[in-house]
Amino acid sequence: MKKDLHPKWYPDAKVYCNGELVMTVGAAMPELHVEVWSGTHPFYTGQQRIVDTEGQVERFVKRLERREGMAVSSRRTKAERRREKQTIVELVDEESAPSGRSKSE
Repeated sequence: MKKDLHPKWYPDAKVYCNGELVMTVGAAMPELHVEVWSGTHPFYTGQQRIVDTEGQVERFVKRLERREGMAVSSRRTKAERRREKQTIVELVDEESAPSGRSKSE
């Protein structure tokens, strides 16, 4: 095997976030500088920050409200159409039902 193939291992490498020591880990470098870590990331802290650029969130909410309103009205119209079809089917069935006489009479 070649010598010096693997990098030096630092079992207590220091991790810095914004100039502040946040943890120690094992790494191939003695110091790691990161911008985000689990202590400041919104996913892990539970803080939600919405950056609204050009009102996209408001437009989405309006679109969602419109869709919900349309869903209610479309259910009503579907039920009305179903009733109309049922009425038509019943009328056709009554007209096509035999009157009790056979054709040979």
